[in-house]
Amino acid sequence: MAAPIVSKHVVLTPQYFNFVRHCPRFIHSKTTTAQEKKEKYAACPERVFSGIQPTGVPHIGNYIGAIRSWVQLQQSQCEVIYSIVDLHSITVPQEPDVLRENIFSMTACLLACGIDPDKSILFQQSSVPQHSELSWILGCLCSIPRLQHLPQWKEKSKRYKDASVGLFTYPILQAADILLYKSTKVPVGYDQTHHIELSAHLARAFNRSFGVVFPRPVILSGEVTKIRSLRKPQNKMSKSESDSYGRIDLTDPPDLIREKLKKAVTDSMSSVSYDLIGRPGVSNLIDIHCALTGLLEEEVCRQCEGTDTGRYKGQLADVVIETLQPIQAEIKQLLSDKPYLLQILSKGQQKATDIAEKTLSEVKKLVGFRS
Repeated sequence: MAAPIVSKHVVLTPQYFNFVRHCPRFIHSKTTTAQEKKEKYAACPERVFSGIQPTGVPHIGNYIGAIRSWVQLQQSQCEVIYSIVDLHSITVPQEPDVLRENIFSMTACLLACGIDPDKSILFQQSSVPQHSELSWILGCLCSIPRLQHLPQWKEKSKRYKDASVGLFTYPILQAADILLYKSTKVPVGYDQTHHIELSAHLARAFNRSFGVVFPRPVILSGEVTKIRSLRKPQNKMSKSESDSYGRIDLTDPPDLIREKLKKAVTDSMSSVSYDLIGRPGVSNLIDIHCALTGLLEEEVCRQCEGTDTGRYKGQLADVVIETLQPIQAEIKQLLSDKPYLLQILSKGQQKATDIAEKTLSEVKKLVGFRS
């Protein structure tokens, strides 16, 4: 059995997932009424769904915050489905040739990190057209004001001068991704909470209008360290950050990792201490250290007594490089065999399609598209 995932305060063991399975944390909107609480949802087998966009190589924030927990979930009794969500990636402009290569890179990275296609379903979103079909049906149950109030739309519409319709409606596609597989648990970050609430709202709306089909999706909770940008520690680490020195990609060579950490923003103090508010830059480095080693913040600080932040960055670089070396070797091997990667994605597509088509057939019959 794989080793437990160690987060900043919690060890995610099989016992933890057993607890979550019996005591899920339901996500309720603040506006949930007594009537809505009485609405019926379908009783479905426990199934986990999550996705990641192929918009570049995953960084250590993705690895620590999501991918490692995905790997651990394969040891749980839930069926797990992971998608490379390329339909979501084109909500902003993408170069087709780059996108094609990114899909291969993302597949290789997930496999190298421990995603096992024999224990989970790994597939490319656009290869299962039922995602788009269900998205249209759900979109007809969602109001424009509901989407306009989502905080991510408010943020992204300011960032892009001519934001696309796809960027506006992608939360509906995200809901379709989840509901298509009758997913009961969705491991996502806190910033996606509103979108899971939307998924639950659309499941309720469909069940009420046409018949009970969908379960209520809930966030699979567990405290996982949030890794922040090395250059702007007030923001989370992101693949879309314009400054590539703000993140450490899983494929970065050792010299580049050392350079990025050397240039990581800290502060005028030379000591190593943990203070998320007062010293966010140094605290972010300690969070990375703790997440990769299993140490607590106070243990790292105690080990670094008498060490200045400059030397500490070098020590952290050693930890990151040691962690990533076997993953990088496996990524390189996998990318040298693209037919194998295509085979993995094709196998996942077949499994995902079998589930998706059953759900969509049920939906189409209830909506009136077929007898």
